[in-house]
Amino acid sequence: MNKDKKLCLITLGCSKNLVDSELILGSIKNSQYTITEQPNEADTIIVNTCGFLDSAREESVDVILEAGELKKKGNLKQLVVSGCFSERYKNQIQDELPEVDHFFGTTDLDDLVKKVTGKDYQKNDPDFNRSILTPNHYAYLKIAEGCDNGCSFCSIPLMRGLQKSRSIEENVNEASKLVDQGVKEILVIAQDSTSYGWDLDRDTNLHKLFDKLDLIKDLNWIRLHYAHPAHLHRHMIERFRTLNKLLPYIDMPVQHGSDKMLKLMRRGMKTDGIKRKIDKLRNINPDICIRTSIIVGHPGETDEEFQKLYDFVEEVKFDRLGVFTYSNEEGTYGYDSFNDNIPQQVKYDRMDAIMLLQQDINLEKNNLLIGSKEKVIIDKLLNENESLGRTYRDSPDVDNNVVVKGHHKIGSIINATIVGASDYELEAEIIK
Repeated sequence: MNKDKKLCLITLGCSKNLVDSELILGSIKNSQYTITEQPNEADTIIVNTCGFLDSAREESVDVILEAGELKKKGNLKQLVVSGCFSERYKNQIQDELPEVDHFFGTTDLDDLVKKVTGKDYQKNDPDFNRSILTPNHYAYLKIAEGCDNGCSFCSIPLMRGLQKSRSIEENVNEASKLVDQGVKEILVIAQDSTSYGWDLDRDTNLHKLFDKLDLIKDLNWIRLHYAHPAHLHRHMIERFRTLNKLLPYIDMPVQHGSDKMLKLMRRGMKTDGIKRKIDKLRNINPDICIRTSIIVGHPGETDEEFQKLYDFVEEVKFDRLGVFTYSNEEGTYGYDSFNDNIPQQVKYDRMDAIMLLQQDINLEKNNLLIGSKEKVIIDKLLNENESLGRTYRDSPDVDNNVVVKGHHKIGSIINATIVGASDYELEAEIIK
């Protein structure tokens, strides 16, 4: 095939958006295009946007405008915008961004591919052509699209629709293909992974999916992300003791530590219930690493309610934690029901207070690891004398890193001794 055109795909946003880009890229890589990472070389640019928060939307617009400048110079012939921002605001931005030739939403993948390549999209088996954008040794497995939860702050259902789970067979087949390509670590994602299968049948659920994934030959690690605490079933908790490849790691966003705030957020569980889930996880596997996300500055969060959150984090001592400030998103329950009257500076101050607390917790936990023996997966080479990796406690891009002395093969899983620690980084030496 004579590939005389160049295409650049720019991905913004979360891992779920990354998977969409991988499907787009895989579907067009056998077309007339050569893929380039340099926008100024491209005849066509696709910007896969994020529309979750104001900052993400601003970044999306900035990237689109930068690409539009290339059209003015005459190099770029076609500018295509897809993803959540386009899905949510297509009608508003079409007139404001005349440099864009085509807009596509989150459910328009087949139309996008047909427009760009001139060929029909292979709907019957889209994952066959998936081209991963992560390093070759790990990949994301998106087991469902959309979300049925009505959290007050979240605009995902507006952009991704209601939950649409993929069958166990589809997910296992895709994971197997990824492993055949050299993937060693599968990161299971969905907007709410713990409600997986509710829209299908009673025999389709998360723990049965993990039972099947655990049987995939040559797969080393499976990691669970985005588990809603109210929907985390005891059978799935039990799998952290019984399955061989499921890492003792769970990303479980709790969002707050005050009963009043959890009710306002429409999270479906009180603080005591969250603590019971955490206790069950730690009892079933004492080595488990629990990552969470919380939101500060939600309407109704007084100083007293924030103190309850602070005390909750101090008591539970999460292994990993991320903090977001509340964003008043048009179309959400919170936007329609509450007055967002907490000053932005107060939100930032509360975020900083939680992060400083977590920084101390991180350092305390990391210091306890000095002298321990750990398996470390190598993600990249830093220089001739050092490699960068992760333990089972760390997911790519969001958690801690391990600097390992020596030059080790990317994707290898090595045995190492932890010899040093800081807030968010460990130092290790290989066990010979």
